[in-house]
Amino acid sequence: MTVLRPGRTPASPAGASLRRWLAAQDPGVRRDVVRLLSLMALLPLLLLLARRAVLLPHGFDLLTLYGLTVLAGTVCLLHLAYSRYEDPAVRPCRRPRHAQAFPALPARPRVSFLLAVRNERAHIESCVRSMAAVDYPDLQLVVVDDASDDGTAEVLERLAGELPLTCIRLTENLGKKGALVRACAVADGDILLFTDSDCVVAPDAVRHCVTAMVRHPELGAVSGHCRALNADAGLLARVQDVWYEGQFRITKAAEAAFGSVSCVSGPLAAFRREAIYNYLPAWAEDRFLGAPFRFATDRQLTGYVLGQAWHGRALKERHADSPFVSGRDYPELRWEVGYTRAARVWTRVPSRPGSFLRQQVRWKKSFIRNLFFTGRFMWRRGPAAAALYYGHALWVIAAPVLVARHLAWAPLHTAGLLTLLYLCGVVLKGSVWGLAYRLDHPGDRAWRCRPLMSLLSCCVLAWLLPYALLTLRRNVWSRSAA
Repeated sequence: MTVLRPGRTPASPAGASLRRWLAAQDPGVRRDVVRLLSLMALLPLLLLLARRAVLLPHGFDLLTLYGLTVLAGTVCLLHLAYSRYEDPAVRPCRRPRHAQAFPALPARPRVSFLLAVRNERAHIESCVRSMAAVDYPDLQLVVVDDASDDGTAEVLERLAGELPLTCIRLTENLGKKGALVRACAVADGDILLFTDSDCVVAPDAVRHCVTAMVRHPELGAVSGHCRALNADAGLLARVQDVWYEGQFRITKAAEAAFGSVSCVSGPLAAFRREAIYNYLPAWAEDRFLGAPFRFATDRQLTGYVLGQAWHGRALKERHADSPFVSGRDYPELRWEVGYTRAARVWTRVPSRPGSFLRQQVRWKKSFIRNLFFTGRFMWRRGPAAAALYYGHALWVIAAPVLVARHLAWAPLHTAGLLTLLYLCGVVLKGSVWGLAYRLDHPGDRAWRCRPLMSLLSCCVLAWLLPYALLTLRRNVWSRSAA
């Protein structure tokens, strides 16, 4: 009997045979074969793109140009993810393009596994037990209760009596960043690894993150691969599960091909101690538009890893009195940030529309804040990494304008065909992502949910960016997925 973890499907015999054959080949041969297969799979989209590009000078319009741009971006992401990405935990990848010496980790580095929690009594035990059950030997577990008032602290105290767990109980609510910095103050690991309180970690996840960072000392941070833990909770949860797969398997993989993953996601985020320790005060005390900013936890910390070569010294000088800075001054290096598909984690996604929208608003606020930091230096990390980052930013910023034009202005001006063409393009893009999901998960019918996520993004989520901008100062620290 085959036992499957959440979000996993067995590969087809043909797919498994091809993977075994590729794994046995010389790295150069394997890379060339994979690139050729990727181009063959994308050939229909490339032909469609070429046809529309040839016709563009004879009938230029904004919708056609936008459609071409989105289609070209989708093709590039898919090609990079499937032809350039190598899992750093599975096999050695290319070395960094810039000449710089990176400190090597010990063969078996100590890992501090850190968690901040607030009011998660229903799910915290499964999360902590999964952390304690990982198969990595030299592990320190630290959990910070951020002034919970629902009985979470009592659950943690009971678990601390059963498991090798350090539990810190705060009487004042500090927010997720402040609570995690308290955990970092007692952490003694070479690698600081974070997860979220609504997650369950695979037993081998920590080992894969460590393998990637030991094998590649240029990696200052590594993101794991996340799927929905409660994908069976309803259609909304299933849609998010398929969407998560694409965001990690394709978007993060494409960014990882250039060592510039822009967000090491909270469900499983591994950082070299040297890469973030001096910047923890700046992270905890982050301010935006003249007020404390409690969001952007994942993106902002990743930004400090990516951009410290240019902004690290100024950040440290701003918090020179902090023990995180004065205790030991780590050099500002041009770290790379990667992603390992082998390190699995599952998170509870919102199953109700209200919770889902609140989560999305928080993420939009994080995007806005991070754009004003990471956007200042991402152009320095090379043309490919810059194109991926700024291209995505431009798409997010333009989405509300384009949606308003095609779904509001066009129907009011008897241009219904424009609306129909726009929606067809949205469904086409979602279907392409869905087919990529089906390629990775043959036999899994959930791929049909991906076009629904594309429609949801354009019809609902695009409108949230202006709202997030207007409510940036509203700060709420909650992880409920109900």
